[in-house]
Amino acid sequence: MFNFLKKKETVEKTGPAALYAPITGKMIPLENVQDEVFASKMMGEGVAFELSEDTIYAPIDGEITMFPDSLHAFGMKTADGAEVLIHVGLDTVNLGGEGFTKLADQGDTVTKGTPILQVAREELLGKNIILTTPMIVTNSSEFDVTVLAAEEVTAGETKVLELVKK
Repeated sequence: MFNFLKKKETVEKTGPAALYAPITGKMIPLENVQDEVFASKMMGEGVAFELSEDTIYAPIDGEITMFPDSLHAFGMKTADGAEVLIHVGLDTVNLGGEGFTKLADQGDTVTKGTPILQVAREELLGKNIILTTPMIVTNSSEFDVTVLAAEEVTAGETKVLELVKK
């Protein structure tokens, strides 16, 4: 009789988790990356980017789980367990951190669009360093991964991947 007084139960339906562009620039298919490990998807499903700016941002809310001393990459883990690797450039591990400045630390919980890494893009390009930047879901076998069509992307605004837990 007094149903209106009862607390309504809500069932939250969540859609796919979205990964947004971590950079502003151009998105390219992973298969077009000039590194066989990434192009063959040996490390997982994903996309890659050509940077037009110097800052790399968090593509999704999560925890920074890995930040090597070479600063050329970082890993994140989301609440639903997706493990995301952003690898700035090819062979950049050999730079030993030169050209990279950390803006966040391993263990930090960040939100989509948080600045994570600064890249001395012009300096590195001047040294003929390839800055193609893959973004890989390293445990993509646990998710249905959909790559969304995009060419020009804006960091934190352009949705580039959707993940649904299997």
